[in-house]
Amino acid sequence: MGKASIDWYSMSDKGVLNLIGQFIQETRLQQNKTQQQVADSAGINRSTVGQIEKGNGGTLLSLLQILRVLEQLPVLQSFEIEQKISPLQLAKLEQQKRQRARNSDTSNNGTKVNW
Repeated sequence: MGKASIDWYSMSDKGVLNLIGQFIQETRLQQNKTQQQVADSAGINRSTVGQIEKGNGGTLLSLLQILRVLEQLPVLQSFEIEQKISPLQLAKLEQQKRQRARNSDTSNNGTKVNW
């Protein structure tokens, strides 16, 4: 059975933190790592890992360090900014494309230059 979609907007900030903490804890346990192992690899205190897992906050930097250790940074792909080009900009770029090639090995008088 598939996962139910989460209504992020109806959740309180504490609820979101709890969900993130559960994700960190479940991922850590699936990888059979202790809080201390994750903390040591991330360069943070074990209590920080515990606090984040309980949904009691922490810093964004600590969260990133934990996600990196657990190889879960791809969860941040939603933050990737997609560069979109407008149809007008696309048309201007098309106009700027070269239409002809020029023979670059001739001088101004038409004689060939040997290098």
